[in-house]
Amino acid sequence: MVGLVIVTHSATLADGVGELARGMGGEVPIELAGGIDAPEPALGTDATRVLEAIERADQGDGVLVLMDLGSAVLSAEMALDLLPPERREGVLLCEAPLVEGAVAAAVTAKLGASLAEVAAEARGSLAAKATHLGSAEAAAPAMATTGDGSRTLTLTVPNPLGLHARPAARFVQTAGGFDADITVTNLTAGRGPSSGRSLNAIATLGVRQGHEILVSASGPQAQEALAALEALAGRGFDDEAVEAPPTPAPAGPPVVPEGALAGLPAAPGTAVGAARHFKAVAPEIPTGPAADPEAEWERLGEARERVREEIRTTRDSVAARAGEYNAAIFDAHLLFLDDDALLGPARRAIFEQGRNAAQAWNEAAEAVAADYRGLDDEYLGARADDLTGVARQVVAQLVGGTTPAAALVEPGILLAADLTPADTASLDRELVRGIATAYGGPTSHSAILARSLGIPAAVGLGEPLLDVPEGTHLALDGDAGAVYVDPAADLVRTYEQRSAEREAEARRALASAQRPATTRDGTSIEVVANVGSPADVDAAVVNGAEGVGLLRTEFLFLERDSLPGEDEQYAAYAEIGQRLGGRPLILRTLDVGADKPLPYLPQRVEANPFLGVRGIRLGLAQPELLETQLRAALRAAADQPLKVMFPMVTMLAEFRAATAVLARAREQLDERGVRAGRIDVGVMVEVPATALAAHAFAPEVDFFSIGTNDLTQYTLAAERGNDAVAPLADALHPSVLRLIGMVAEAAEAEGKWVGVCGELASDPLAVPALVGLGVSELSVNPPAVPATKEAVRQVDSGAARALAGEALRLASADEVRALLAGEEASLAHQISTP
Repeated sequence: MVGLVIVTHSATLADGVGELARGMGGEVPIELAGGIDAPEPALGTDATRVLEAIERADQGDGVLVLMDLGSAVLSAEMALDLLPPERREGVLLCEAPLVEGAVAAAVTAKLGASLAEVAAEARGSLAAKATHLGSAEAAAPAMATTGDGSRTLTLTVPNPLGLHARPAARFVQTAGGFDADITVTNLTAGRGPSSGRSLNAIATLGVRQGHEILVSASGPQAQEALAALEALAGRGFDDEAVEAPPTPAPAGPPVVPEGALAGLPAAPGTAVGAARHFKAVAPEIPTGPAADPEAEWERLGEARERVREEIRTTRDSVAARAGEYNAAIFDAHLLFLDDDALLGPARRAIFEQGRNAAQAWNEAAEAVAADYRGLDDEYLGARADDLTGVARQVVAQLVGGTTPAAALVEPGILLAADLTPADTASLDRELVRGIATAYGGPTSHSAILARSLGIPAAVGLGEPLLDVPEGTHLALDGDAGAVYVDPAADLVRTYEQRSAEREAEARRALASAQRPATTRDGTSIEVVANVGSPADVDAAVVNGAEGVGLLRTEFLFLERDSLPGEDEQYAAYAEIGQRLGGRPLILRTLDVGADKPLPYLPQRVEANPFLGVRGIRLGLAQPELLETQLRAALRAAADQPLKVMFPMVTMLAEFRAATAVLARAREQLDERGVRAGRIDVGVMVEVPATALAAHAFAPEVDFFSIGTNDLTQYTLAAERGNDAVAPLADALHPSVLRLIGMVAEAAEAEGKWVGVCGELASDPLAVPALVGLGVSELSVNPPAVPATKEAVRQVDSGAARALAGEALRLASADEVRALLAGEEASLAHQISTP
């Protein structure tokens, strides 16, 4: 049974609350921590007294602590810190009102409810009083049950850009995984309620950072849905930290030559070239009525499916060129296609008003886009362009079968009124030297994509940009947000020199990308790619990757409503092997869990999912998942070189259990008469404990692959997505480097090899240190392969060992970076000096 602890400044008040709660809760363990040991009046709180009360109340099912105010909260937090870690996880400090919360908690605990359920009832304890008194101003509970049986949850949105496309998409995807009707109200702005299953409905609520939203749910899985959404909010809606849009330097206006157009910087870099106008051709929408509404509705469905495939192809392309985070923009576009805010009006227009499919869809999209544009928020307002772009794709399919858009056929600087993300993603990087738009802002998804693709861009330059004649000579400054029309010769020379230097560096790296990466003294370092889908593999091979060092198999499990079967997984792994043409492939088994949940794989909500059931822990908890994946991998290994590695391994016992599952999967294939290949088996080193015990793992594993992203955040106790502590999460911290060195040393003693597959591997500054520590494989995103190989070629392995040793003696990541930067500058000077 869950125990309760009452923390107040007054022992008398604690006695009264305890008496009232015991009258409702009977045998529920209720302990008091009121007042302090001092002469009367003894008002105050004592952390030791709170700690003792928690220990008395704990019967093994958890303890809920309710506090009055001020130092009571601080004392409760201090008491929590004094508990051992294994005990601390079972204690929850609750912000519920003291008296009402204690009574509600006692009643719920008496029924044998879980700690989370007891806390939820305590938080909702003011609902009945508010309803009785008719108070519209009553504070909304964190989670409560309303009079009509629905449940509610209040959340404060922490994201810097509010519920923009990515976090709103994660909300909709999470809500869609439960059998519940969900609505959302922006309490701060007074907008809503809107459907929780509609991306557009949520986005047009105008939820900004700090806004409070009310989520209501009813239906069989209402409570589970709210718990999952509460956990999602606790993770910042799975959104990465987003920096504020770049703004011009405040040092004063630059000297602007005559004829310059001033706008906003969108993507850094400079470019010189001829003006090339880009005009997206809007498809002509037929005006005739629909003769057969059922046929029109079916046509709309077919057009949406074709556009779905277009968007998925675009997403894969962007992921290969710019990474998964930037490609996630298109997840929101996929949700547009099934959004009730579009489909509902379109269906009514077809069946009730006789509109044809193109008319109905276009009108519905324009109405929602108008809602976006009406928001007093630049970032959310820019989503109107995303929506109209997707709507145009669907209409184009309905009227002609293709999405019409004018593509550049000659190199130059692209001029446009604005660009949709699909427009930007489809641009030929060889022809587009820069992007200039009359409208739009630096927070648009097109600007984000331009930055990720390395295309200099300036936006918001005004309508005069559209009057610039085709072929006019231009100079674009993406850092200042300016376009110079018929620029002066000295400015052209400066910009051309800057562009030439960057392009030359990129060309040198790409030209030698197919060559092996060998240090100056002959040590070979394998440079391979991190990929997240079969489409990524082509980009990896073109960029010179010597194989795949990390296949994120999650692509098979996401954006669907059921688990992929063995045959589907085998087909995907076999296709990737074929695209690699004999190059090695390392497959990471499914790395999901409470921090990356799958809607069709329900899991208990965890207070700290990053330290919960994820990676190999989930695979061992549900071995049928792991067995199916390993059978598919064994089948693929029969025809191609394939290795497997297990994520989030902490103990050697976990690795042994996972290899036992692999052996069982092989036996199952043998019983079916199916050919299985040989597989090397490794572990990902993401947990400090694994690095510290590398000497125990080394005799049994075939290789180590170090995931520096997680290893860094676990070592330094700093989440990269948390703005407040993100600067601490630097993988070049000596503590992280020391762990990498320990793994490499243990591997070398057993004749095993070590790779790095985290972001640190693609940092040219870090390459000498990694080589010096004994890393022999670097796995990076496909676009980073050429530059990483070039960085390896500048390294002398003997000097790198000495450099790494010196780095380990330093005290901070800043000191390490200064050391490595000095070495890089010295090497560059040596190379350039005859």
